[in-house]
Amino acid sequence: MHDTLLLFGATGDLAARQLFPSLLHLLRDRLLPDDFRIVAVARHAYDDAAFRDWLGERLAGEDNGEDVRAELLSRVEYVAVDLSQPEAIAQALAGYAEGRRCVSYLSTPPYLFVPIAQGLKAAGLLEAPSRLVLEKPIGSDLESARAINAALGACLGEDRIFRIDHYLGKAAVQNLLALRFGNTLLEAVWHHRWIESVDILVAETAGVDGRESYYADYGALRDMVQNHVLQLLCLIAMEPPASLDAGVLRDEKLKVLRALRPFDADSVLVDSVRGRYEAGLVDGQPVRGFSLQAVQAREPVETFVALRASIDNWRWAGVPFRLCTGKRLAERVTQVVVTFRPTSHWLFEKPRRERAAPDRLVLRLQPQENVELELMSSLAGSEWGALELQPLPLDLSMPTVQRRIAYERLLLDALNGNSTLFVRSDEVEAAWTWIDSIIAAWREAEAPILPYMAGSWGPAAAANFQPQAAARSQAGTRGRRAP
Repeated sequence: MHDTLLLFGATGDLAARQLFPSLLHLLRDRLLPDDFRIVAVARHAYDDAAFRDWLGERLAGEDNGEDVRAELLSRVEYVAVDLSQPEAIAQALAGYAEGRRCVSYLSTPPYLFVPIAQGLKAAGLLEAPSRLVLEKPIGSDLESARAINAALGACLGEDRIFRIDHYLGKAAVQNLLALRFGNTLLEAVWHHRWIESVDILVAETAGVDGRESYYADYGALRDMVQNHVLQLLCLIAMEPPASLDAGVLRDEKLKVLRALRPFDADSVLVDSVRGRYEAGLVDGQPVRGFSLQAVQAREPVETFVALRASIDNWRWAGVPFRLCTGKRLAERVTQVVVTFRPTSHWLFEKPRRERAAPDRLVLRLQPQENVELELMSSLAGSEWGALELQPLPLDLSMPTVQRRIAYERLLLDALNGNSTLFVRSDEVEAAWTWIDSIIAAWREAEAPILPYMAGSWGPAAAANFQPQAAARSQAGTRGRRAP
């Protein structure tokens, strides 16, 4: 295991909310080397003592004991440097190249990836066996992603570049592999003959407050679909791998991405919906709508997107994959719903065939991990004159266990050199190829951005893309306009 972490963007929101708490937990559980140390790097003009005070305040709410927090802070050094200047980075960090095995973690905007990597290279901090970890997104389109990948490839080998999608660190997401490939019952019916549709919903109640500048350049399609949603799709749709080796898994995911049917102007208005939230109520509290008044957007920006994707291969021919994600929706939920085809011959009087609920496998990934199989069962009895079927949900969940923050698993894997849960450069580029086809089709067709109230399930036109969310709304979960 490498013994030094250089954390760039150390004063940022991600570092404070996820990365340092994850390191604190790993230290508490004695999963880090005895001589492990953290070099925090950012622009702010702190010295070691001032940064430790700043970090200590943000870790004060972590229930790990004063001793563990004090130990973590004692392992932290701080370096202030302009992250856009390779020469300054090389000069400030050259002293850390001697005698340590380093992992450099870039928790920064993508436009800083290349100058930071060039500075690390000049400082001798990217020589083998050093590793480089990058936060998503990698660029904002195929062209920029290729440029970043090429520049990084000039600094170190692909086998030592770890591109993070933190969804892959979630235990529930990893459980998709276990469910699919560890159970004969599921794998036997996991193709177009038995599956009618697949729905992937990633809904957030949070808005983009404070991140308007970022969203002005990205929007929901680039921010969420290009990475999180497509990674879930790949795990659901990929062919059985020969092994769980990192390269083998990535090869199978890449095949799925390359099989995604590109969008065009003729199909995009039917197979996609864009939306942007207006003022409304979320959890009973009024929230304001999304505004671009303070930033310069290069193009119309959506906070909601629904897509009907097609995978052109033998396994999934004709099966729609409905992908939906948005900000300020009615619930915070991530789930996958696999809907199976109806039985070939219907024997029962009640309900009528067209009213019978289909069998479904529901995988809820957050906020609570849960697996449910929805089947049909008989309510026959002496008081019935006919055999009647009713839905029977079977809870397949494991007992509740303590789950680690996704970043804990990913940090350990990066320190140990295990790249299984990280994304390869050709995966990134294949994903952007498909995303670029959607953006180009939107532009050509002049696809509108439809308003929706915060606290709702998105634009009314998207109801057919999220049947499970529509069922919740009908049960009484509806957005209301704020006074």
